[in-house]
Amino acid sequence: MSARPQPLMNAPVPPGDSEKTDPKDPNAKPAALLKVLSPNPDEPRGALAATPPLHPTDELLEELERESESLEKATPKEILRWAVDRFAPKFTMATAFGPEGMTIIHMLAEVAPETPIFNLDTGYQFKETLELRERVKEKYGIEVEYKLPELTVAEYEAANGGPVYKSNPNQCCFDRKLKVLHESAKGHHAWASAIRRDQSPDRATAPIVGWDRKFQLVKISPLANWTKKDVWSMITSENIPYNPLHDQGYPSVGCFPCTRAVLPGEDERAGRWSGFKKTECGLHSS
Repeated sequence: MSARPQPLMNAPVPPGDSEKTDPKDPNAKPAALLKVLSPNPDEPRGALAATPPLHPTDELLEELERESESLEKATPKEILRWAVDRFAPKFTMATAFGPEGMTIIHMLAEVAPETPIFNLDTGYQFKETLELRERVKEKYGIEVEYKLPELTVAEYEAANGGPVYKSNPNQCCFDRKLKVLHESAKGHHAWASAIRRDQSPDRATAPIVGWDRKFQLVKISPLANWTKKDVWSMITSENIPYNPLHDQGYPSVGCFPCTRAVLPGEDERAGRWSGFKKTECGLHSS
């Protein structure tokens, strides 16, 4: 693996082309210009590429809706037990080692430690994030697998005339995260998501269980009904390891060039892609 750039704490994203805008600026570019790209729609994805494949038939969609409603009052651990019973061994989890993800890893270590867990290593992750992977291995005996883009950071930036995140963060997210995730999701029937409904408008209507149309597999969100307080209460009471950047004003941690500490009163995801009309990498938006 190539050498990684060092994290730039609180470093602003340098100015780029016309897509770099202030969301409060009346002359800001419309969000449509920042659409998230999609892979070849003709290529089987997710559960459709599994053996055997799992298709979103009317019967399956009805089952997912029914189970989602029945699990609304269930605990996250109960939801995970249901997911494992229903979909293992074709059940997986992608994690960026956020506080929510760490609580799910903690619960999976008790419910189903054999569950495959992976991390999308863009090459731009903070060193604190990478170190947390080793702490997970030490505490739980779970080795989170790195999923890597085709090109190293040096090769990618050389091929594109410099850092793509400066001018087109959606393209960078697609090339180094979403494309890798599409490949990683192939062959699985379902995966766990660490989103909470109260995190952002994009996540407010997330079901407990539903069909992920973008990645074409079942998406299970055991923490959908939890709050930030619930998450940190478990981390504290269960002594769950977490990213030390959370103690330095980073409630949400992504790639270091596109993440800053938030200011008092700001939304917890305000530090992601600051200056762009972008609050999601594309994993959890339709």
